[in-house]
Amino acid sequence: MSSRLRALAHAAGLGESRLTTDDALALLEHADLLDLGAAASAMRERIHPGAEVTFIVDRNVNYTNVCASECSFCAFYREPEHADAYVHDAGALASKVAETIELGGTAILLQGGMHPELGIEWYEEMLRCIKEAHPSIHVHGFGPPEIVHVARLSGISTAEVLRRLRDAGLDSLPGGGAEILVDRVRAHLSPRKATAAEWLDVMREAHSLDISTTATMMFGSHETLAERIEHLAAIRELQDDAVAAERTGFRAFIPWSFQPGNTEYGEATGALPASGWEYLRLLAVSRLFLDSVPNIQASWVTQGAKIGQVALAFGANDMGSTMIEENVVAAAGTRFMLARDELVHLIRGAGWTPVQRDTLYREVARY
Repeated sequence: MSSRLRALAHAAGLGESRLTTDDALALLEHADLLDLGAAASAMRERIHPGAEVTFIVDRNVNYTNVCASECSFCAFYREPEHADAYVHDAGALASKVAETIELGGTAILLQGGMHPELGIEWYEEMLRCIKEAHPSIHVHGFGPPEIVHVARLSGISTAEVLRRLRDAGLDSLPGGGAEILVDRVRAHLSPRKATAAEWLDVMREAHSLDISTTATMMFGSHETLAERIEHLAAIRELQDDAVAAERTGFRAFIPWSFQPGNTEYGEATGALPASGWEYLRLLAVSRLFLDSVPNIQASWVTQGAKIGQVALAFGANDMGSTMIEENVVAAAGTRFMLARDELVHLIRGAGWTPVQRDTLYREVARY
């Protein structure tokens, strides 16, 4: 690592200067991995002083696997007439929420495919049923592509969809469907899905409605390193707008690596999953570049428990979810599951104090 790059990373970690996109790309391409980790850890310590690492107990509930998008990187979706296609009814969803609460969960991550027949009224009824049966559960649901799809199907604006879902019981919006926020990449992987601008516009509208959100990146498929930085820049610009308007904006950023197993894209290209080395580089640069996003989450679901532990030394301050249920990544053949006690042990074994949080990063329990 050159002295110039080391100085850039060090200054960003200490909050002395802000990385430009050119700086971030140079670090991603050429920086020494351990120096990157040290700088990212310095920023993590500045934003989250102390030895605490947070996690949440929640459940990923996929209400349907029917999807009109047919993304080439997805192993989960099914066409409407497929034998494995499903749509969970209100009873099935209520049962999943009840089990989540019994296991100490505080939230559900509610996501599905872009079903060609489910309009806004169906989603409102689903949310009302969940909240009537379990008013305490936090519903973190529907990525921007789902919002865009429901708006088109229902003949209303995305802002109206967000308002109606919020009033029906939606508490916050996840960053699903971001992949890489560059239309060249999206046209190759998911040409029927929301554009980069549409994804960002939905998030901007959510922030204006005081709906808290998260941001994600799926990397390691068709994008270049420069396009990864372009994605980060789009997230930071939108977050800066939210901060300037004194809104919550993105409370966390979660980068995760593309899992090619059982996918059309993986079979066509012979792509391999991103290495732990590549993941840690991107994670550290993300922490240094996204200085206005408070939390960076480790993706042990795609990288495994050991890399999840190492990620805590590369800028991550949160270990994400215990994943009571996870279907999308598992459909690609990657299955890393941890119970709450295992996740607590994992965090403690890496030298940190485990703290269970809720979706809004408020403390639930300390271990």
